[in-house]
Amino acid sequence: MINADIMTAIVTPFSEDGSINFDGLEKLTNHLIDTGSRGFVIGGTTGETPTLSHDEKIELYTRFAQIVNGRGTIIAGTGSNNTAETAQLTAEVGHIPGIDYALVVVPYYNKPNQRGMVAHFTAVAEQSPIPLIMYNIPGRTGVTMANETVVELSHNSNIAGVKQCTSLDDLEYLVQNTPDDFNVYTGEDAQALSAKTVGANGVISVAAHIYGREMRRMYDAIESGDVTTAGNLMRFLSPKIQALFMYPSPSCVKAILNVQGFGAGDCRLPILSLNDDEKAILAQRLGVSDLADIPVDGTEMARS
Repeated sequence: MINADIMTAIVTPFSEDGSINFDGLEKLTNHLIDTGSRGFVIGGTTGETPTLSHDEKIELYTRFAQIVNGRGTIIAGTGSNNTAETAQLTAEVGHIPGIDYALVVVPYYNKPNQRGMVAHFTAVAEQSPIPLIMYNIPGRTGVTMANETVVELSHNSNIAGVKQCTSLDDLEYLVQNTPDDFNVYTGEDAQALSAKTVGANGVISVAAHIYGREMRRMYDAIESGDVTTAGNLMRFLSPKIQALFMYPSPSCVKAILNVQGFGAGDCRLPILSLNDDEKAILAQRLGVSDLADIPVDGTEMARS
């Protein structure tokens, strides 16, 4: 089992010249560990992996593993809609020291049926030196991996879990029907509390970039049986989470991180960074007059 309840799907910081900003990445990683993240997805959707070249991915994953240096679980994105290329990249990434798992998305655009999905993940798993975490996100892939398909694949010894971006009912089904050592994570921040209470491992989060301390307090409250505190924190977080996705991700998170001094940089096309009007609307939705008013140290809820 993965011993990480809150895992941040970390952004890829870019410098002004468009290259990866590794100093910014290190600063942000240390901050996220300090604020409660117990692991990371690197090179996922939030990391803008479709815009990264092969060489950029290999360098990013190699240097990120060195930055984390055993302080948390690392899942690296290797999936695509080409099974052969996915298997090849996964095999390559699997030999990078410090990378624990490969995140492999359900093939997008091609729209395979359930039998095709089983064949895809089985083929990649057979060639991978590290276990896979499947990524079921129909809103981006255009096709849904059925619960029964996830359950079937959960018995593959080299498939260790799923990042599930569907309903809470689906999470409950998967927790109930997959092996005890199979890892079930929600990829929806809005489900962070409910997923944990129905037995999922936790959340692979975007909001933890900004509200990591609140999320850490919430999960710690669950563990200690303090349902009231956990509920209060989730009610605080819910409108913030909605606001962070009001523009294409990760533009909102990057806008805040830049103001906070983490050097996240711009988004790569086709995602645009927020303009001034959008930043003002985001700040209003987050309940502050300016994005700079969101505290970096200490929880916002404790100050409100």
